[in-house]
Amino acid sequence: MLLHYKVTAHIRGFVVNGEGQLHWRQDGKEYQAKLELSGPLLPSRSQQSTGRITAQGLAPLRFSDKARSEEAAHFERDEGKVSFSSNRPDAVLMAGAQDRLSVMMQLGAMIAGKPKNFGPGTTISVQTASTRDAEVWQFTVEGEEALQLAGGELRAVKLIRTPRKEFDQKIELWLAPALDYAPARLRLTQPNGDWVDQQWSSTDKG
Repeated sequence: MLLHYKVTAHIRGFVVNGEGQLHWRQDGKEYQAKLELSGPLLPSRSQQSTGRITAQGLAPLRFSDKARSEEAAHFERDEGKVSFSSNRPDAVLMAGAQDRLSVMMQLGAMIAGKPKNFGPGTTISVQTASTRDAEVWQFTVEGEEALQLAGGELRAVKLIRTPRKEFDQKIELWLAPALDYAPARLRLTQPNGDWVDQQWSSTDKG
């Protein structure tokens, strides 16, 4: 499945536009997810997550994030740790750990499986790895909303991660049943006020 997005960003006082693509493949045993953002004035960025599919959901093995250069996190499950190419200290690998890309798909799978368990006010805690650390992120379900997007109107469940400390991102995530609970919209807000808003525009299935 290939999801296309219209991307709008506020960077250093300027609003710029671009496009995004989320590639998602899985065969019941393994998965691959890749998110790419680009535009004439939008800094290009690519994130990729690969791993296995287990009874508990996604089990990432490698996560990479490429802007100017690529960095990666490796989930070393036999040793119970997450290691980082940036030479940051290893992190203890917790049960159900995800990365910054797989966490969106994992949350969607959790809600799709038992939607009645995730009503407004529900909190979900997931260890989430970047290429430099692995911290517990806490998402709160805000409820279902109707979205008017470039690809049409969709109903979606909104989750929010509120910053808990200095330099944390605020993350707003809308997961749409009509897209198999994949992200219909994703908005990231930086501590300095800059933001990126990614909104679904179309889907290629295959």
